[in-house]
Amino acid sequence: MNDKVFDLAKKFIYRNARPIDLVLWKYHFENGSKEDVLNALSAYQNSDGGFAHAIEPDYWNINSTPIATWAAIGKLNQIDFNDRTHPIIVKILEYLDSGKDFADGKWFNAVKSNNDYPHAVWWGCESGEGIASDNPTVSLAGFAIKYADKNSSLYSKASAIVDSAVKQFMQNPTHEMHTLCCYMELYEYCVSEKVDFIDIKAFRTALYDAIRQTICCESEKWATKYVCRPSTFFDNSHLLFDIIDRNICKKEAEILINSQQDDGSFSVTWQWHNDYKEFEIAKNWWKSSIIINNLLFIKALQ
Repeated sequence: MNDKVFDLAKKFIYRNARPIDLVLWKYHFENGSKEDVLNALSAYQNSDGGFAHAIEPDYWNINSTPIATWAAIGKLNQIDFNDRTHPIIVKILEYLDSGKDFADGKWFNAVKSNNDYPHAVWWGCESGEGIASDNPTVSLAGFAIKYADKNSSLYSKASAIVDSAVKQFMQNPTHEMHTLCCYMELYEYCVSEKVDFIDIKAFRTALYDAIRQTICCESEKWATKYVCRPSTFFDNSHLLFDIIDRNICKKEAEILINSQQDDGSFSVTWQWHNDYKEFEIAKNWWKSSIIINNLLFIKALQ
């Protein structure tokens, strides 16, 4: 990796990152420990097992929510942590099994209590207790498939969700990038656990096709606009490189390198679209996360 790109990024991280992002940086680039990541992550977990406290920086709800819990699971996956006996995972399963923030066969994407705290406009909930959605439902169901006891009610619930969602997806694939990411995560959980109650090959074909169709073909927008890029679907398994031509991914990596700002960060390409001044704090938090994701993507292509 270009030394200048790395050094600028490192300086920004050490000057600005929250503890959770600092330990993730150290884990990925400085031989840091999984234990340090787990310790930092545990500060965001509530007693009911769900996560909160702006672990997803665009909303600051102190109550557990499915999206915040999904965000925490993403950090566990980043460090390839899969100890099903660890208290963090055990408590997540308790939260998912509780029935909280769940209705009509899906977990909520946004919850009513988000309205009581600074948040981006898309995390508001104007009616009811919450908005049920495939995002993050299908990913959370995949997590439950992987970690819940096979004889538990949670596993049965998750299996039914996965079976129904995959069938629906193959009939009518989504092209909403955040939901597609959740389906990609579900696919990886299913492959990992050798799930045999869905047609995994047909699911993969539909998923890969949907991802290819969803990525913005106007590469000049990748660094400056809030659009779907190849790296939107990047993860540590490098599954992306089975879906998108590696040369296209390298093109994005080159664009990212050239778009790094003087302080070592990369542009945050969205706004909250309301009057909360806390967005400026959240924006700075996001920059560390974006740095880590971008540099992992660039590193994987070298």
